[in-house]
Amino acid sequence: MPNSIPTYQLNVFTEPDGQPAEFFFLGPESERPHLPLAAPYRSGYYKIGLFLQGRAQLSVNLDTYDLGPGSLMALPPSAIKQWQFMADDHESLSVFFTRDFVAANGGPDPARFAFFDNDARHVWAVSPAQAATLTALLHNIQEKAAMPHAYRTEILRSLLHILLHETAAIYSQSADSTPAASTRSQALATQFKQLVNRHAARERGLAFYATHLCITPKHLAETVKEATGKRAVEWIAESVILEAKVLLHNPALTVAQTADLLHFADQSGFGRFFKNNTGVSPAAYRQRRTGSGSKW
Repeated sequence: MPNSIPTYQLNVFTEPDGQPAEFFFLGPESERPHLPLAAPYRSGYYKIGLFLQGRAQLSVNLDTYDLGPGSLMALPPSAIKQWQFMADDHESLSVFFTRDFVAANGGPDPARFAFFDNDARHVWAVSPAQAATLTALLHNIQEKAAMPHAYRTEILRSLLHILLHETAAIYSQSADSTPAASTRSQALATQFKQLVNRHAARERGLAFYATHLCITPKHLAETVKEATGKRAVEWIAESVILEAKVLLHNPALTVAQTADLLHFADQSGFGRFFKNNTGVSPAAYRQRRTGSGSKW
């Protein structure tokens, strides 16, 4: 059976032999990994990148973005990405990093930034002045990454902290921004959503997440509702449906195979779950997308 949506770790860029990696910079002169990025994938890392020239089209969680000069990308690990198109003359500056690299020694958790929320807007245009600031900062990161230094890791981590907060300041001016998580209940909700993004394809019961967070299901349900305005079970269902929709776009997968990949007992159970949450059956959804001529 075809595999589910793959998750690429950062070592595919830096250490092909499988050694762990926490940071990578990709610029116009960098050697690019030979990965099938035209197919849906997830990542084990965060990415912030600025498009300098050329054009591309990127789909993130079923939303499609057209990228050009001045397009800023902020991509979290949990988001399902797919590069629909990328011009041969494109140039961009991108930094890839893991949560542990940034958050070490009391650094900020990147998951707390609103632009990394799974339902945030992940690409937006910046002004020429903002682009100039980000370009200078990214070039600085590139220079420090390539320079041997006793404190290279610490310098890179500090520069990433600056990049995160510069991005947050820019994002806060956009119509899609929301306040960053600050209270204990919001922090717990963030942890819950991270777990959902990793496990929802297999675990759909609230007890599983409550156990991992060392609280009761009742307390988890109340906290998530208070912090997000949405029920915990809705977050789980939305994550499963997103995965299901991406899999249904793959013509090589039958509906039964999709149900199996999402760990439903049978196709009927998957069909009921999908229709209850979308209003249409998996087959009807697939037919509708095929009929529209959409690639994503």
